[in-house]
Amino acid sequence: MNATPQKLPALAFITLLIIAFMMGANHVAARFAFNDGVTVATAVTFRSTATALVVALILIWQKVSWQVSAKQRRYLVVIGALIAVQSIFLYSSVARLPVALALLVFNTYPISTAMWARLIYKHQTPKPVLIAMPLLLLGLALALDVASATSGLSAQAHWQAIGSGVAFGLGASLTFGLALVFTQHETQGLDGRLRTFTTMAQVGILAGLFTLSTGGFHLPSVASGWWGLFGLTALYGTAFTIMFTILPKLGVVGNSAIMNVEPVFALVLAWLMLGQSIALVQLVGALVVVSTVIWLGTRKK
Repeated sequence: MNATPQKLPALAFITLLIIAFMMGANHVAARFAFNDGVTVATAVTFRSTATALVVALILIWQKVSWQVSAKQRRYLVVIGALIAVQSIFLYSSVARLPVALALLVFNTYPISTAMWARLIYKHQTPKPVLIAMPLLLLGLALALDVASATSGLSAQAHWQAIGSGVAFGLGASLTFGLALVFTQHETQGLDGRLRTFTTMAQVGILAGLFTLSTGGFHLPSVASGWWGLFGLTALYGTAFTIMFTILPKLGVVGNSAIMNVEPVFALVLAWLMLGQSIALVQLVGALVVVSTVIWLGTRKK
C-alpha cells in the first residue's frame, strides 16, 4: 500500500480531461436530440448498444476472459438494471434542466454511495465524506438557486419549473451510488472491460424493450436532432473506448476524480451551443460541488 499518491503523468491528465470533455459534450448533444423529440429511452438505447458493441470488440481484440462466477453473474444483472434506471433518470434530468445543473445534481453520488454502503454493508462513513456532505449540499443549493433569488420567479414557480429535473437527477445519483457499492463488494476480481460490456448490453436491451413497449423509437426529424443523437452515441462510445484502451497503459484508474470536471465542460458547451447560462451565485455553487467531489477522489487514502 503506497503511503503517498503517485503524481499523475501529463499525458494521463490530458487524457482524463478529454474523457471528461466528451462526457460533458455527450449530454449537451443529448439536449439537441431531446429538443427534436427524441425520447430519453431512444437515446439510452442507441448510446448503450453502440458502447456495448465497441467494448465487445475491445474484449475480443485484447483476448479478455469471459468467465464469471455465479455470484458475479447475479450481481451483474442487478448492476445492469440499476445503470439502466440511472441512465434514464440522468437523461430525463438533462432534458428538463440546464445541462450543467442536471450533472451537478447527479454529482451528489458520493453521498449516495456512502449512504448505501452504511445501510447495506454497515460501513462507517469515512470522515472526509462526512466533511464533504454539507459542502456538496451547500454548493448544490446555490447552484439550483433553491430560494429563487436570481430566477425572477416565486419559490413555488421556480420549483415547479425545476422540481422534476432535480428529482430525476437525485434518482440518478441514488441508483448510481447503489450500483457502485454492489460493484465494489460483489464483483471483485472481474475485469472492468467485461463488467462494462455486460452492463451496457443490459442497459441497451432494457431501454430498447421499454422503448418498444411505450410507442416505439422516436427519431429526429431535423438535422440538429440527428447530429445530437449521433453525437451523444459517438462521444459516449469514444470516451469508453479511450477509458479501456489507453488509460490502462498509462497506469490510471478509469474513474479518476479529475473526470468530475465534466459539469464545468458541460456548462461552457451548453452556454456556447444551447444559450444556457446561470447566475454568478449558481456558478459559485457549481464550483463548490465540482471542487468537493474532486477533493474526495484525490484525497490521500
